[in-house]
Amino acid sequence: QVQLVESGGGLVQAGGSLRLTCAIVSRGIYTMAWFRQAPGKEREFVGAISATTASTYYADSVKGRVTISRDNAKNTVYLQLNSLKPEDTAVYYCAAGANVRTMPSEWPYWGQGTQVTVSS
Repeated sequence: QVQLVESGGGLVQAGGSLRLTCAIVSRGIYTMAWFRQAPGKEREFVGAISATTASTYYADSVKGRVTISRDNAKNTVYLQLNSLKPEDTAVYYCAAGANVRTMPSEWPYWGQGTQVTVSS
């Protein structure tokens, strides 16, 4: 079983930064992803990091503004958000799975999400 707990969300002004954290309780090491869901919109892929090589993959909409990293010794994955825009406002979720996929349905394990609100 895998448990994921996100933290680090909050209210930030446009242009600001936040670092989200996903704490992982698991016996294995998984490929991890971040998704986000804005009100009235579908959940969208933000980026992912592979289990062992830590290769990263980002959605075009956030590329250059976000960085995903992981510390397997601490069972933690991070999402660094920079140059935030009001359209980045969403609930951010971490997910765990076997492979990098952009569809939410491909990820079996999810956290409860953390709210990020960017004011203009």
